[in-house]
Amino acid sequence: MKETILPPDADAKSPAGADIRFLMDGTTGNMIHSTVPPAQINRATVHRTVSEFWYVLEGQGEIWRRDGVEERITPLRPGVSIDIPVGTAFQYRNTGTAPLTFICITMPPWPGDQEASHLKGAWTPTVRET
Repeated sequence: MKETILPPDADAKSPAGADIRFLMDGTTGNMIHSTVPPAQINRATVHRTVSEFWYVLEGQGEIWRRDGVEERITPLRPGVSIDIPVGTAFQYRNTGTAPLTFICITMPPWPGDQEASHLKGAWTPTVRET
């Protein structure tokens, strides 16, 4: 059995550009806390083998998602949950004046940043390639 406490500072940057704090890892998945500062537009990304579930805690934003069947922009606000199935292109941004924060669960566990590829999304990113 494990337990963790939210770290005060970010552990890393996501491939898209969010500040992330590692919360939990296991054999079937990982859980992180993500923060996107006001006005930040992250890079559009697609994952090779990992699916994600998100739950928005605070702030306001939008996420663009496109798979082989549909494309949509979903408002992100506290209480909203979304999924990002394997192979879905996505991009998100903070449209509010406070940080956008959410919990992200990856399944299977995140294998490393080589998992993510960047592509053209709905908006011009404000973060640079790392």
